[in-house]
Amino acid sequence: MSADVSAPSSRTRHDGLAGPTAGPGTVGLTALDRPPMIAPAPPPRYGRNGQLKRRPSSSLWRMRRYLLPYRARFIAMIVFAAVGLAAGIVIPLVTKAVIDGPIAESDKTGLYALGLFALALGMVEATLMFFRRWVVAKATLGTETGIRTDLYAKLQRLPMAFHGRWQSGQLLSRMMNDLSTVRRFLGFGMLFITMNILQILVVTILLLNMYWPLGLVVLASIFPVSWLCLRNEREYTRLSRRVQDQTGDVASAVEEGAHGIRVIKAFGRGDHVFAKFDAGSVRLFQTSMERVKLTSKFWTFLEVIPSVTLIIVLGFGAVAAGQDRLTLGTLVAFITMMLSLVWPVAALGFLLSQAQEAMTAADRIAEIFDAENEITDGTSAIEAVRGRVRFEGAAFRFADAETDVLHDLNLDIAPGETVALVGATGSGKTAFTALVPRLYDVTAGRITIDGVDIRDLRLSQLRTIVATAFEDPTLFSMSARENLTLGRPDATDDEIAEAIDVAQAHFVYELPWGLNTRIGEQGMSLSGGQRQRLALARAVLARPAVLVLDDTLSALDIHTEALVEEALKRVLVGVTGIVVAHRASTVLLADRVAMLAGGTITHVGTHTELLDTVPEYRALLSAEFDPEDQLDEIEQTWLEEEAAR
Repeated sequence: MSADVSAPSSRTRHDGLAGPTAGPGTVGLTALDRPPMIAPAPPPRYGRNGQLKRRPSSSLWRMRRYLLPYRARFIAMIVFAAVGLAAGIVIPLVTKAVIDGPIAESDKTGLYALGLFALALGMVEATLMFFRRWVVAKATLGTETGIRTDLYAKLQRLPMAFHGRWQSGQLLSRMMNDLSTVRRFLGFGMLFITMNILQILVVTILLLNMYWPLGLVVLASIFPVSWLCLRNEREYTRLSRRVQDQTGDVASAVEEGAHGIRVIKAFGRGDHVFAKFDAGSVRLFQTSMERVKLTSKFWTFLEVIPSVTLIIVLGFGAVAAGQDRLTLGTLVAFITMMLSLVWPVAALGFLLSQAQEAMTAADRIAEIFDAENEITDGTSAIEAVRGRVRFEGAAFRFADAETDVLHDLNLDIAPGETVALVGATGSGKTAFTALVPRLYDVTAGRITIDGVDIRDLRLSQLRTIVATAFEDPTLFSMSARENLTLGRPDATDDEIAEAIDVAQAHFVYELPWGLNTRIGEQGMSLSGGQRQRLALARAVLARPAVLVLDDTLSALDIHTEALVEEALKRVLVGVTGIVVAHRASTVLLADRVAMLAGGTITHVGTHTELLDTVPEYRALLSAEFDPEDQLDEIEQTWLEEEAAR
């Protein structure tokens, strides 16, 4: 079975927007090597009733450091916007001067001069608008990229326990949708909220100065606008959060459907999966419509209030002009300025809605940044690695469990020795193997390599010392060569060929472009055995001191398994090996066997010794052992106990 591809993989490194570095002399430093730039969370504040109080904008404010590399551009953006705003405000004043001066006095020279001045102001305003948009583009996109880079690096550092709790669609929604929401606010909403409020204040002051009775009418209209904003803030925030969470749920459904398409089709469950997706989409639609209704009412009132105010101003202004209490030029300038307030006031609804969405999005992003990383990097290093692995009273329990999955694990594996781990399904073999490379941390006791607690080792060195090949291998959407060299990018062609030979993965040479063929997402275009062989070759190529094989031969046919096992015998010489085994042929690769039962290691010895002395071991590896018969016996016993009751 070959990969479903159309071209070789082409990978180029792009560091142009890799996020800010830590300072001079940090060439090659990435976001993985430094903490994220987001500011620490503020201390909790509690009200008189003991309830937690928090500011909605706190998470957004914490991201201010990402703006610092682009502060010159943001400052220029504000300056351009302020100067453009000033030019827009001056134009009505020039109009007043034209009407009350040259037009009233029939001064053609003055009319032309003031007309050209007004035209120049309009051109300045348009030019500044162009420069503002040009300057802000790189600043906002760079800020978004910096946050996204740190967010992805944080996800890489967080332990398996975190990823086990979170849906990948929720993480994707935060990485893409929520960050775009924050970017749009930083590039548009934040500036215009500031400029609109400034324009409302300045124009209101000028209107009061022109003719204070009408200015008071305009000032009075601001109070209902403020009341509406405060009234709708909490409800809009609640609906925005629900929309964003439900968007993540829909994204998770899409991702699961894409990854599990073979299973869905194989079981004919397309209708069932679609129904679940459709229900999530309908919930998202209904919540979005609730938000639209709220926003529509809000915006309608914000449109009505300025219009009503304008009608009142026109009526009283005409009367005042007729009574010579203000000039015609003043009335025209007043109305023009009044009209210039219609957009800022009406836009407040949209801008405040965008601000609430950005605050909610920032909260969702901050949840990931604030997630505790239980697996922290150590500071020790092993100079000359020998590969002695010891489990000393080790235990493990999942965070949401009440009992230990594994407990009282004691095992000493000498350098170069291979130990087969044998146990019934569900006995904790996969959890056992995940403890060695610290995909999970022990919750009691310790694991050492060459006498050093693995929690004290640098993770970069530990993951170099220990390589793992999983039962359910993960391949990435890149070339077969890149998948193979994931753990050792500097491997030579001869070393790659040797690893392929060990894993009996020669099929890669038959792909359309050989090793340069791009493997489909998750490697689904390959068979299960092909994926396992590539994953095994990847682990072998890393040349670790400790090689962990989590039942990596389960999908191979008997003939291929025999060839792989023969090659592994050569590879495991001088390498400390932990091999999860279900078959007797795999057990024979090991020097000793450790039997896992009841969450702990009950017996350790050679294959022959355990066959002679441990009936449970014989049952696990016996050809006559039938799991279905065992289940029937358990069911029969249960029925007898129920009948006795």
